[in-house]
Amino acid sequence: MAMDGLAANSTVKQSPVRDRQRDRALIRIWLGAVIVMVIAMIVVGGATRLTGSGLSITEWKPIHGVIPPIGDVEWQEEFAKYQQIPQYEIVNKGMTVDEFKQIFWWEWGHRLLGRLVGVVFFVPFVLLWATGRIERRLVPRLLGLFALGGLQGAIGWWMVTSGLVNRISVSQYRLAIHLIIACFILGAAVWISRGLAPDRGENRKASAPLKGMATFMVVVVFLQIFLGGLVAGLKAGLTYNTWPLMAGNFIPTGVYDYDPKWRSVFEDAMTVQFDHRVVAYLLFIAALIHAFQAWKLVPRSAAARRARHLALLVTAQAGIGIATLIAVVPLDLALLHQFGAAVVLWAAVSHRRALNEPTPVTA
Repeated sequence: MAMDGLAANSTVKQSPVRDRQRDRALIRIWLGAVIVMVIAMIVVGGATRLTGSGLSITEWKPIHGVIPPIGDVEWQEEFAKYQQIPQYEIVNKGMTVDEFKQIFWWEWGHRLLGRLVGVVFFVPFVLLWATGRIERRLVPRLLGLFALGGLQGAIGWWMVTSGLVNRISVSQYRLAIHLIIACFILGAAVWISRGLAPDRGENRKASAPLKGMATFMVVVVFLQIFLGGLVAGLKAGLTYNTWPLMAGNFIPTGVYDYDPKWRSVFEDAMTVQFDHRVVAYLLFIAALIHAFQAWKLVPRSAAARRARHLALLVTAQAGIGIATLIAVVPLDLALLHQFGAAVVLWAAVSHRRALNEPTPVTA
């Protein structure tokens, strides 16, 4: 009898053991979907900028804004709001309602996609958390990622407001901040997801010397994307459409000519494009050095393959950037270039995270 009671008690106290690797696989699939959607947001945001559509919706309606205008009366009302801002008066005066619809749909689609990213993140997060599939140590990180997404929505509206009064476009400062926050969200999601990947037996002790250059590359990619935001904000890509020379020189006359000079970095189209070129050269050289370093230190390893693939991606992205510039920023090439930047960031962050130990499995 005593033994039977002991067995019964032990049965009651036992709790089901979770298959954490399976749980992590589900989380990685979910985060993978979020990552793809964030990249889509970045590309559609680029299209919104390039088509001059970003100011077509002059109000922020987080809930009601999901429903677009229905019928001629509502379209006329929406168009009348757009007609009150400087962009219409100076750039698009005389535009028809049908022409207005073309720019409206880009901005509406961008905002709708942002809402969908929030839903795709939040609903599975609640379900996975409620069913115990998310380890406790991951919860604060994922909540922080969700909060960053909410902040990004507010920053997007803050950016739009800069173009509603006294300007015909949004501030290049706010546009670059909006873009870089999107990339922080992308990078954080990739970092968390990569940390949950199964350990494939990689020799991290041998590849430890690669961490410094891999970290440097992630920083440079973020810097280059920020500069790309400034280029887009100032439409600097529509000028100096030759390569490798600018205005007949490698270092063009007049670069950094603003007073004070720091303003040139943010407000002078020539300087902004020049900086974007120089940092691209820096990133390209760093990628080649890193690939060679990995080949020498850990040949035929996963780290060496990732470094090689990253160098190939950076090279392809540089080629697309040059083609985009020379062709005077056609929409298709410009969007491909923006997509390439997001993919390079994904690869750089994933590679750097893989050089660390995987996130330990916990309850």
